[in-house]
Amino acid sequence: MMPLSKSAMLEATRLTREGKLTEAMAVLQGSAPVPAQNDHDGPTIDLTPGSQGLHNRSQSSFADGLGHDASAIAGRVGSMLKKLAPKLGGLGSLGGAMAHANTPTAPLPEGARFLDRTHSASAGARDYKLYVPSGREGQALPLVVMLHGCTQSPDDFAAGTRMNELAEAHGFLVAYPAQDNRANAQRCWNWFQPADQSRGAGEPAIVASLAKEIAREFAVPKGQVFVAGLSAGGALAAILAVEYPDVFAAAGIHSGLPAGAAHDMPSAFAAMRTGGTASAAAIAIPAIVFHGDRDATVHPSNGERLLVQAGARSAVSTQVRNGTSASGASFERTVRRDAAGRLRSEHWLLHGAGHAWSGGSPAGTYTDAAGPDASAEMVRFFLEATSPATASEDADVLAGG
Repeated sequence: MMPLSKSAMLEATRLTREGKLTEAMAVLQGSAPVPAQNDHDGPTIDLTPGSQGLHNRSQSSFADGLGHDASAIAGRVGSMLKKLAPKLGGLGSLGGAMAHANTPTAPLPEGARFLDRTHSASAGARDYKLYVPSGREGQALPLVVMLHGCTQSPDDFAAGTRMNELAEAHGFLVAYPAQDNRANAQRCWNWFQPADQSRGAGEPAIVASLAKEIAREFAVPKGQVFVAGLSAGGALAAILAVEYPDVFAAAGIHSGLPAGAAHDMPSAFAAMRTGGTASAAAIAIPAIVFHGDRDATVHPSNGERLLVQAGARSAVSTQVRNGTSASGASFERTVRRDAAGRLRSEHWLLHGAGHAWSGGSPAGTYTDAAGPDASAEMVRFFLEATSPATASEDADVLAGG
């Protein structure tokens, strides 16, 4: 995953077709000039043979313009990237500078805190930010762990998702782990690396340990730790949902991929382009999935495959509703429950949406303000799915529909 403009991708594709892989690599690294073209799509958050404007819901897929040999091109470049991975930091290590690294922090409500912290574990260390809402001293609050996408930062992700505002209103903690650019130069979580896909090692172990440390410090109630992520962060959230059901009670996955969808960079290219094959391991906790049906960065079929991994086929009750957000964006919402009526999964297919956080704020990167509010719906889902009481199938959603 990396931020690439349409012009850069076109130039890299042209050079690759001509067999000039060194020159193509220089373009991907940002160390070679890119010929001027009409480049309205802007940067993408993930490495892909195609890109799409993240704030324009009407644009067609750029991937289609590369022709049927795009996968072959990705394979050739991917093979080269794999050889260079130790030097370049893995998938997503190429491209431009980190987007919104210096995103201004919104003024905090009186009494609230947005803390800079570092967590160290046997598997490694990561900086993170922790939002503590005001007026909740002495209360045992839930915890939501938010995993940003490539090129993003905790401040950027907090601004774009508005999760701190929800935490202030409803009373919960929010942790934003920051990927280290020494682990991946574009700050992508390494969801495609075998060393970062299993329990007890790598990035899953670091994030799970971080969540447990916060839960102990703030006396988070049992069964009230949740995880959510976008893109690479969504893919890591899926891995955590599979590997750490004892730590996380529910997961929110936006524009992500199923656990085990890739095992190296070439297979990551393929999974993002056409959809990844989920591992045999199941997501044992409730999961809510958001995906745009015009996502040219992570194929929408990944959302469906995430639901299969979350046990959608074994659901006893399935309810499908079509709705429209307050801004007029349409979506299809599928709710699945078990035999006891407990909420098990939701799938929000966002019509006309690309690779961006639905209902997010333009103060952050990779957001689509027109869509239903993914942050609010995730919070509602987390609380409903873990409520002791059996919820009604006709429960209202926060964004309508």
